[in-house]
Amino acid sequence: MPGEDIDISLVVPVYREETNIRPFLERVEPMLASISENYEILFCLDPSPDKTEDVIQAEIIRNPRVKLVVFSRRFGQPAATIAGIEISRGKTCAVIDVDLQDPPELIPQMYAKMADGFDVVYAKRKSSKSETIPKRLIAWVGYGVINRLSDIKIPRNTGDFRIMSRRVCDEISRLNEGHGFLRGLVAFVGFPQTFIEYDRDARHSGATNYNRFTGSLKIGLNGIISFGSRPLQIMSIIGFAVAGFSFLLGAYYAIGKLVFGVNYNAGLPTTVLVVTFFSGVQLLSLGLMGEYVGRIYDEVKRRPKYIVHKHIDSALPADRARITKEAG
Repeated sequence: MPGEDIDISLVVPVYREETNIRPFLERVEPMLASISENYEILFCLDPSPDKTEDVIQAEIIRNPRVKLVVFSRRFGQPAATIAGIEISRGKTCAVIDVDLQDPPELIPQMYAKMADGFDVVYAKRKSSKSETIPKRLIAWVGYGVINRLSDIKIPRNTGDFRIMSRRVCDEISRLNEGHGFLRGLVAFVGFPQTFIEYDRDARHSGATNYNRFTGSLKIGLNGIISFGSRPLQIMSIIGFAVAGFSFLLGAYYAIGKLVFGVNYNAGLPTTVLVVTFFSGVQLLSLGLMGEYVGRIYDEVKRRPKYIVHKHIDSALPADRARITKEAG
């Protein structure tokens, strides 16, 4: 309610989730009420082709503590999550997906653990019913690469499911970075952090809107490139090593020809292999530099991470929804 102190905000990014909204609220509302009656559930919706918005608006009429933010277009889950964190008003803020893979029953435990002096309590997966062996392998390798190449350490087997104090949320908002990699931003901000382990369930219904391969690749690149320059240093080392190898190879051929009189026949396979090797190293280096330059370009433009079309925070009909921001 306007002017009311909110003890806990729950940020829920959604897109094409009409069948999951009601089951999600049936499980999460009692959990939040057990913490405090002063809570808010903030759905952050990328415009969906299904009836997700209509379902949420019906729930707002039933429970005014349910709120809805609709963006002007689809900005993606990371941007929706950051938007929810910035818009939320709670003294603490939790983030969870609506598909019920992450059990809402953990929220009271995570909230209680903050009383021990922690500003962040994240959920760490012991197992997942929806993850295949290849996906687990990709995740294991990905987190290993990120933690070796970036300047911060991101806990393994974690997602965005976590609870944070208001000062952590404020610091994340102050960073004002465009990539929206929440796990990395929370790790960068610091403050005392701990975790709770759990077993992840399968989706309640429907198919995921997340492309596992390209999504994982994008997250991996964000984690590596957005939080350190070590990959550039590694490419410099590789460049020196390759240059040294080519110098030694040239010296080997020169000594063989001039000192030992070896008559080398020009071999096409050798030429192709050498040219391909050096070209590959050059293209890899340019591609890596391009990733950094591209992110610099995005940050310099200072475009907003998201644009809110409407913000419905009371039991008003859709045509009377309070508009907080609009696209210019």
